[in-house]
Amino acid sequence: MGSQTSTINVPKKVNNSVNLGTSQITMAKTTNPLWTGYKGFRGAVLKQIVFRTYGESTYVSKYPDMTNIIPSESQLKEKRKFAEAVKFAREIVNDPVKKAAYKAAEGKSVYHTAIKDYMEQG
Repeated sequence: MGSQTSTINVPKKVNNSVNLGTSQITMAKTTNPLWTGYKGFRGAVLKQIVFRTYGESTYVSKYPDMTNIIPSESQLKEKRKFAEAVKFAREIVNDPVKKAAYKAAEGKSVYHTAIKDYMEQG
C-alpha cells in the first residue's frame, strides 16, 4: 500500500475571485485502501490535511492557508445572505406548525428548500 507524489495544475486565485492562470501544488496520490476504499472519500481532517478525489484517484494535500485571502464586498454580501437564509430555514424547521405548512420541493427537505427559496428571493 503505497503512495506517490503527483503535481496537478489548479486555478490560481487573487482575492479569492479572479483567475489569472494556473499554479502547481504537490499532492500525494494514495492507493491505501483505508483512504481509497470508500467511493467519493473527500474532505478535511482536523484542518491539517485534505483528501480530494479526481476520477478514480484519491489525493492527500496540506489544508489550505486562507489567512491572506481578502474576500470581495460581493462575496461578503453573499456570505451574509446565506447566513440569513440558514437562520430563516432553522426557524421554519424548529417550529412544527411552520414546518408542516412549508411546501418542500419534491425529494428535498424543508430545510434545503427554505434556504433555496430565501436565496432566490433576491
